[in-house]
Amino acid sequence: MRSVIILGSTGSIGTQALDVIRANPRRFDVVGLAVGSNRAELERQAEEFGVEHTAVGIDEAVQLVRSVDADVVLNGITGSVGLGPTIATLERGMTLALANKESLIVGGDLVTRLASPGQIVPVDSEHSAIAQALRSGTHDEVRRLVLTASGGPFRGRRREELADVTPADALAHPTWDMGLVVTTNSATLVNKGLEVIEAHLLFAVDYDRIDVVVHPQSIVHSMVEFVDGSTIAQASPPDMRLPISLGLDWPNRVAAAGKPLDWTSAQQWSFEPLDESAFPAVRLAKQVGRAGGEYPAVFNAANEQAVAAFHAGRIVFTEIVDTVKAVVDAHESPSGVLTVDSLAEAERVARRAADLRIARA
Repeated sequence: MRSVIILGSTGSIGTQALDVIRANPRRFDVVGLAVGSNRAELERQAEEFGVEHTAVGIDEAVQLVRSVDADVVLNGITGSVGLGPTIATLERGMTLALANKESLIVGGDLVTRLASPGQIVPVDSEHSAIAQALRSGTHDEVRRLVLTASGGPFRGRRREELADVTPADALAHPTWDMGLVVTTNSATLVNKGLEVIEAHLLFAVDYDRIDVVVHPQSIVHSMVEFVDGSTIAQASPPDMRLPISLGLDWPNRVAAAGKPLDWTSAQQWSFEPLDESAFPAVRLAKQVGRAGGEYPAVFNAANEQAVAAFHAGRIVFTEIVDTVKAVVDAHESPSGVLTVDSLAEAERVARRAADLRIARA
């Protein structure tokens, strides 16, 4: 039986993780739960699963990770505030089931230096798919990684057609329900840009060998192309319980975690090139990733401010990525070793710069 701490237990990832655990009570034991603010639901979850150790807020979550023993910590927190728990988990030597991509992207080398081989298990469906496909060959046999993107609610639209879309339009994702920030990031393709940086950090593959392809059906979750011309793809109906289950017990598969595809029914899968003129976020993310240092933290922080401003009606949809690019281009990242404090300061500067630009919009 694997003992589990779930951070962000009332969010989308956390509640689906509890679904997996609820269905497998002899396989998993929840020993800690943390939420942002929903005390009532936390208490209900703790009672159901018999959990003694709980936390509310990010500081308590870090303390929970530092004080409670577990085999695996599922970091399902949204945003760069998840960096503290990620670092605490790695420092304690526990397996990190990572759904909080921002902590890896923002932390960069600071996080990867702390991680032992295999200590970070990706929970994002795309990176879980790559991890599964990579079991088919060695690192030296990999030609490229191919991340799939649904294209979001605005797939096929030109840039000039995006200026008038509403926040409600941006939240109408065709496949996933991921909360306000992540769903908006999927509409701008910022989320896919973040995933490109995450893939580079997780799998040590150069940015020029990481591609994005639009796959509207969201059945093929990502692919690995090998040097002999073979491509290994992981395919399943869109259900986060499958990658969550692998995150909780990697590399073991949990029976019935997700539903299989119905091969008796006719179906078509399509793949399209990404329109980078309409959706420049992936190209910008690669620029940021190559620059390294503080730049990924600046990219993420500026985006969070711009997304909030869009939903407040202060900027239009296309100005989200425009704002991020302007802040990234103006930032001067000092050389030297990254620290938690230096990243926090870079984020503060980026948020202020984004707010100033938004105020002038």
